[in-house]
Amino acid sequence: MKLHTINTGMFKLDGGAMFGVVPKSLWNKKNPSDDNNMCSWAMRCLLIEDGDKLILIDSGLGDKQDDKFFGYYYLWGEDNLIKSIRSLGFEPEDITHNLLTHLHFDHCGGSVKWNKDHTGYETTFPNATFMVGKEHWDFALHPNAREKASFLTENLLPMQEAGQLQLLEGEGELFPGISFNYVHGHTDGMLIPKINYNGKTIVYMADLLPAHFYVPIPWVMAYDTRPLITMDEKQAFLPTAAKEEYILYFEHDPIVECCTVEQTERGIKVKEVFKLDEIK
Repeated sequence: MKLHTINTGMFKLDGGAMFGVVPKSLWNKKNPSDDNNMCSWAMRCLLIEDGDKLILIDSGLGDKQDDKFFGYYYLWGEDNLIKSIRSLGFEPEDITHNLLTHLHFDHCGGSVKWNKDHTGYETTFPNATFMVGKEHWDFALHPNAREKASFLTENLLPMQEAGQLQLLEGEGELFPGISFNYVHGHTDGMLIPKINYNGKTIVYMADLLPAHFYVPIPWVMAYDTRPLITMDEKQAFLPTAAKEEYILYFEHDPIVECCTVEQTERGIKVKEVFKLDEIK
């Protein structure tokens, strides 16, 4: 098995929305905002090369939205999904599975693109199976008013219409060495993948911990639909992560790709930070 970081570009989100009740005097030291209170965030996916399988976790924002949409989210940087995949010697046709942690546009938008004449949409990975939790899929098609703007039908229905969608029920092992469980604080039925890699456990944190800033229990996004449940889920996960020496892989951290955590007298703290390719 080989793991590869897939950088799909940077974008900006409101600092207050990202840090919730944490005062700006604290979070601005971690991820300084611009004059419009916007902070930069990564959209960092993970590619798993395992035998005849090439599994991509999440797919970033994509590029099919209009100028008005990108005027809100300020996509920037030299990286994009296809460029990053090709830099590793692969083509979109080589992807066999696209595991989507959840269906907010910044996690699945890259999975669907315009067709050649811009008259409709098609899947970015024509030979892939798109894997989504069934509970979350149903929720995304019938969202609450608060989350409705995060679920775009053009990101969802083309996967189903192409006959490439697999809805996952239950949790546990997906492939040998790759398993997942569900969390529900950020949104209903978000997947958290775990990968056994060279004797270590790598956990793809999605939006349970978008960045290493969120290791402290009270640091929760205002985007979370159930922030108290997010806190409970973090409280349950982090002691195990410290004890078992999990490597946490961050999707949105603007700087840090991975970290470990440790138990201290003052709670769980970040222990070491490093890049994915430094893992031996």
